[in-house]
Amino acid sequence: MSRIAKRSVSIRGHRTSVSLEEPFLVELESIAQRRNISLAALIAEVDAGRREDNNLSSELRLYVLQDLKTRTPYDA
Repeated sequence: MSRIAKRSVSIRGHRTSVSLEEPFLVELESIAQRRNISLAALIAEVDAGRREDNNLSSELRLYVLQDLKTRTPYDA
């Protein structure tokens, strides 16, 4: 089982933290690197697009899944 990693970031001037399994965090860092933006900027972008009642950590997992699905051919 993957260890949970906690990261603190500033989003629009306020500090928040996200708890993610390490593979999701590694993939988020990879996405940010590919896009040439910071991890904090990527998290802020995902945060800005989420509904208020959605948990940020869950939204980040879904973002990673969607990114992988768009880059990886699969049978539906």
